[in-house]
Amino acid sequence: MTTRSDHFEVILAGTGGQGLILSGILLAEAAILEGKNVVQTQSYGIASRGGLSLAEVIIDTEEIIFQQVQRPDCILALTEEATRKYEGWAAKGVPILYDSTLANARTAPNFTGYAFTQTASDLGNEMSVNILALGTVAAKTGVVRMETLEQMIRKRFKGTAVEMNLKVLAAGRDLTAR
Repeated sequence: MTTRSDHFEVILAGTGGQGLILSGILLAEAAILEGKNVVQTQSYGIASRGGLSLAEVIIDTEEIIFQQVQRPDCILALTEEATRKYEGWAAKGVPILYDSTLANARTAPNFTGYAFTQTASDLGNEMSVNILALGTVAAKTGVVRMETLEQMIRKRFKGTAVEMNLKVLAAGRDLTAR
């Protein structure tokens, strides 16, 4: 999976409380740090925990005119609801990385399941599933450098949370090797 030219659109979708808004912000800030133009939007249901939550990030080396994702290059879906909502994009060739812990298995082309929630839990912090999945998205797409995401984690988190999130980010990167 590679990005098309210098323009990249990603959707991060799941449920409120999974930290997807933060992941979208981290991805956007990492791209800015790399000198790219970015638009990051977010949407979440009435209930902040439990309702559909999503972040959209558009990254380009040129000016971004339209500020909504029109054709995603990658979709991250952390729940069955999110996977169902965006599964039509897979038929159009868009890779969908989904959480096989929480969503039903898909065998159709362009679906890749990763046990994001189970892996985060195994690492000792299920609440870090967003950082784990972000590591996988970055490793699969190359949209930003892993080193830049690490820099953003060092900036965003404090104390023991820094090392824990760096470990989880690396584990997400390593999931792509399986």
